[in-house]
Amino acid sequence: MLFLMGQVRWTSYSNGLGGHEGNIEHMRHVGQNGDRPRGSEKARIFEDLEQLEITRIEENGGGVSGFGNYGEGHFHELAAKWIQSHCLEPNPLQGMCDELVAHGATLGESPAEVVKKCKITFGMLSDPPAALSVVFDNGGVLEQICPGKGYIDMSTVDPETSTKISEGVISKGGVFLEAPVSGSKQPAETGQLIILAAGEKALYDEAIPALDVIGKKSFFLGQVGNGAKMKLVVNMIMGCVMNSFSEGLVLAEKSGLNPHTLLDVLDLGAVSSPLIRGKGPAMLQSNYSPAFPLKHQQKDIRLALGLGDDNAISMPIAAAANETFKKARSLGLGDLDFSAVYEAVKDLQRSS
Repeated sequence: MLFLMGQVRWTSYSNGLGGHEGNIEHMRHVGQNGDRPRGSEKARIFEDLEQLEITRIEENGGGVSGFGNYGEGHFHELAAKWIQSHCLEPNPLQGMCDELVAHGATLGESPAEVVKKCKITFGMLSDPPAALSVVFDNGGVLEQICPGKGYIDMSTVDPETSTKISEGVISKGGVFLEAPVSGSKQPAETGQLIILAAGEKALYDEAIPALDVIGKKSFFLGQVGNGAKMKLVVNMIMGCVMNSFSEGLVLAEKSGLNPHTLLDVLDLGAVSSPLIRGKGPAMLQSNYSPAFPLKHQQKDIRLALGLGDDNAISMPIAAAANETFKKARSLGLGDLDFSAVYEAVKDLQRSS
C-alpha cells in the first residue's frame, strides 16, 4: 500500500514492506532545486506539509510517513501496525529523512514508479486539482495501475472529481475506492477518524485492516461519489455551525455579556457539542493553531454549494457562511484553523 502526500515536486519517498498484509509504500513530494513537476501548481499535494517521521516497527508490515495535519496523525497510528522500512537517499528537508534512512528508504521518481511496487495505493491530496494531477499527469498513478492493483483516494473532492479518477483507474483494469475522512488533527493522531468510503466493495473489504487503524468507524456508502457527497455535507454543516457560533460570540460581547459565560451556558444546553467545547476557549484567546485549515473549510463549503446547484437545492445559510470564510481568507487567515472565521466576523462588525 502507498500513501501519496506531500507537495510541489515528485521527490517521492517510499517504504517497501513485506508481511501478510502485502506491500505498503509511502511516497512524498517535496521541492528540490526549485524544480516543479509537470502540472506545477496542480501538483501541490497536501499543502500543509509539516513533518515526516518513522517510529517503531512491529508485526506485519510497514513504517508510515506523516504529512500535514491529517497525514502526521495517520502516520502515528499506522506506524504501530506495520513492519520494516527501506530508504534510498536523503531528501532535501534534512532531519526529516534521517529516521527514514535509519529504517531504510526507497526513493521514487514519480507516483507511477511507486504504484508499480504496490498492490494498493492510498492518496490524500489537498483539493481536486491536486487529486487529479497525481493520477493523470505524466508519471501519475494511471501509468502503472493495472489489473490486480487498487487506488484509494482519501482526498476531500467533489463527486465529479472522484468519478473521473475512478473511471481512469478502471480503464486501466485497476479498482478504485474513495475514502475521505471526517475529523481533524487530534482524531487523526488517535485513530478516531470517520471514514466515508464508496466504490469497489472488494477493495474496501481488503483495506479494512488499514482503515480500522486510521478510523474509529468506516462506512461503506455504495457507488463512487457518495463518499465525496457525504464528506461535503458534513463539512458544510460544520462550517455553518462555526460561522453561526462566531456570530453568537460577537453578539454576546457587543451586547455586554461575558462570552466565557456564554460558553458555559452553551455547554450545559441542547447545543452543547465537542466542536463548541473544543474551539470556544481557544477562540476567545485568539488561538487558531490549525487542526483544520480555514482555506480547506472554505473550499469544502464551495464544493458543497456546487453539489447544491447540481441538485437544485437552495442553501442560503451555507452561501452566507462561504462569504464569511472568503472574507477570512482575504484577511490572510487561510492557513489558520477554520475557527479563525471568528476574526472575520469581528472585522465585518467593525466595518459595518
